[in-house]
Amino acid sequence: MMRIFLFLATNIAIMVVISIVFSLLGLSSTLDANGVDLNLNALLIMSGIIGMSGSFISLAMSKWSAKRGMGVHVIEQAQNKTEQWLIDVVARQARISGIAMPEVGIFQTADANAFATGMTKNSSLVAVSTGLLQSMSPDEVEAVIGHEISHVANGDMVTMALMQGVLNTFVYFFASVIGHVVDRVVFKTEQGRGMGYFVVQIIAQIALSFLASILVMWFSRHREFKADAGGAKLAGKDKMIGALRALQRAHEPEELPGQFAAFAINGGRVQKLFMSHPPLEERIAALQNQR
Repeated sequence: MMRIFLFLATNIAIMVVISIVFSLLGLSSTLDANGVDLNLNALLIMSGIIGMSGSFISLAMSKWSAKRGMGVHVIEQAQNKTEQWLIDVVARQARISGIAMPEVGIFQTADANAFATGMTKNSSLVAVSTGLLQSMSPDEVEAVIGHEISHVANGDMVTMALMQGVLNTFVYFFASVIGHVVDRVVFKTEQGRGMGYFVVQIIAQIALSFLASILVMWFSRHREFKADAGGAKLAGKDKMIGALRALQRAHEPEELPGQFAAFAINGGRVQKLFMSHPPLEERIAALQNQR
């Protein structure tokens, strides 16, 4: 809860600072002089509501989305030795990490992958793929689970949702300002919102979202190094390095959908600037240099 409070307070503080800067620069007067009748303070508040609510709704639905969208089978009661072993490993690592026992699930795919999701540290889901169980040794799977448990213990799901919410806030805000200015100055709309506003606002949102995604992915890559270090602490550095090397040997996995990609063990093939995960060789090197 403290993490949520701090991010919300930061978001509000940034909004207040921007409002003050706009006042000092006389931006409202400049907009009025050009016929742009826009209440910047009201727009900031509305942008904050729109930006943050979407991220929190997505976070709140993350476990439900994983179970339905990815066909995750949650292990209610172990049906075989593998399922019992998974539950035991997750329980032990969760206890060491000081979090409540997550739900444990398995999803069907030939790719070696795993992810963690959930609204809070104490209401999470850790899921592994059938491909991961089939292609990795127990020690390597244990390290992968440690990586995911570290994501949960570090509060990465909430942190990423809040960061995305803050960025969404300012994407919507600046896209709306750009849309209003172009609509009034270029398209000469005198009252209300003309078609120019809606077209330009959508284009500006797409362009600004593209830039914002670079920041989100940079932060995601930073958290992966932390999760690798956490996995090494829980399972052992050699096991974590072994798991990453096993991923190197495997074929490039299919990218997991949407929000789950940021918390998976492997990130798929995308351009480096937009990768949710650092290259495997960089992650291995970071662990090898860890004391």
